[in-house]
Amino acid sequence: MLIALIVVVVLVVLVGLWLASAYNGLVRKRNQVQEAWNQIDVELTRRHDLIPNLVETVKGYAAHERDTLDAVVHARNAATGAATGAGASVAQQARQEGELSQALGRLFAIAEAYPDLKANQNFMSLQAELSATEDRIAAGRRFYNANVRELNTAVESIPTNIISGTFNFSRADYFEAENEQVRSAPSVNFGGPGPAVSFGAAGPAGAAGPAGASSPAGAGGVSGPGSSTGQVEPGAPPLPPVSPSPSPSPSPSPAPLTQDDPDYGSPNQR
Repeated sequence: MLIALIVVVVLVVLVGLWLASAYNGLVRKRNQVQEAWNQIDVELTRRHDLIPNLVETVKGYAAHERDTLDAVVHARNAATGAATGAGASVAQQARQEGELSQALGRLFAIAEAYPDLKANQNFMSLQAELSATEDRIAAGRRFYNANVRELNTAVESIPTNIISGTFNFSRADYFEAENEQVRSAPSVNFGGPGPAVSFGAAGPAGAAGPAGASSPAGAGGVSGPGSSTGQVEPGAPPLPPVSPSPSPSPSPSPAPLTQDDPDYGSPNQR
């Protein structure tokens, strides 16, 4: 009876430790998601603060581009309202930020037609600040989505889903890029018209060709068997034929000595 009671107490303690560990893990993951989102929110606020100065700078050089400037201002106000409004979800903010990115893209495309605007120091500084802010937002998005993935996995996995359902831990939304220019990969076409590049082909007479081609006519170059083309220039005397060299005939073997030869019987010939 005592042993059974000890076993029950040990099991209760182990279950309690697991519940505490699972609950603390979910709390930690939720706090990491909130911290990652706060970093993105700081960069989004910085982006929203830069846009009015950018619009005023562009207005000084391209005031007649009223529709584009109004679209940027409207998208900026909508994104700011989604960020500061109560009850706005991450998906709604991501959609508004995507529309703002598209409006800024059209604004920068128009700025390409105004060299004076592109050379303006204030415009260049604001463009660089926005570009750096966009890079930080992209990095923060990756960090935030990684934490969201860990939280959602813990919320939906067994057996931690029991703890998440009991203590109201819910899934978090991903901060996805709604801008089609960001989501779509650039297309590269290699089949368009362009200069054909050939290697090792001789060019026409009198024109510069690739490496190894013969010298143009009249430039003092004489081509022959040792040149790169192996051809004879017109008007040059024909080369004499080259006859093959005769192969050496084998030397005859010496005749054997007879008794009548004076060297017969010498020690060197025996």
